[in-house]
Amino acid sequence: MHYGEPIIRKSVPLAIGLVSASNPQLPILDTLSRYSHDNDLSVALNAIFAMGLVGAGTNNARLAQMLRQLAGYYQKEADCLFMVRIAQGLVHMGKGTVGLNPFFSDRSIMSRPAVAGLLATLTAFTDAKGFVLDKYHWMLYFLTPSMYPRFLITLDEELNNIPVTVRVGQAIDVVGQAGKPRTISGFQTHQTPVRLGITERAELATEEYIPFANVLEGFVILQKNPGWEKEDKMDI
Repeated sequence: MHYGEPIIRKSVPLAIGLVSASNPQLPILDTLSRYSHDNDLSVALNAIFAMGLVGAGTNNARLAQMLRQLAGYYQKEADCLFMVRIAQGLVHMGKGTVGLNPFFSDRSIMSRPAVAGLLATLTAFTDAKGFVLDKYHWMLYFLTPSMYPRFLITLDEELNNIPVTVRVGQAIDVVGQAGKPRTISGFQTHQTPVRLGITERAELATEEYIPFANVLEGFVILQKNPGWEKEDKMDI
């Protein structure tokens, strides 16, 4: 970033945003915040947009505060102020129910349309003044294929919403382990619908229902467990 060519310096913030979409980690936010005050406005512009990508749909309070400060810092730079507003919209996308995620099925399968949408948008930002800041602001809509719900909603076989108890915790990699190892750690119990973080996983906390999907994310259809019997309550 110190001695690189201008096109490389402009691309570094975009690459950071691509590898950490909807995953706001403090070191990444601090790095992008530093680049957003760069003397080269093209680098600052891309860093601001990358901040929006990193925090997309997370409602991250620290990132929202950074963007409010940038709005005051760039109040006389129309292009940068426009990009701050775009980034703020991405951070609060869907009021926190939608994120940018090129992976699905518990982050194990890559969606090609989602990656293509992200790459098309980032390619346009390598020359932002010629594309997004000119007549081609509609290129921001290329992000649409990579938008993915961050919630878990459970439905019955008639597609009616049913509240079910689920455990939500940090995902544990159990690939190749024998038996039935724990798949989450530090879990909390919630009633659906529930919102999942980027590194979180959900599992049913009751045997009353059987899910049709082995990964609980987005909309999940449940079937009543025919062998389940309600535990009798003991009267004292």
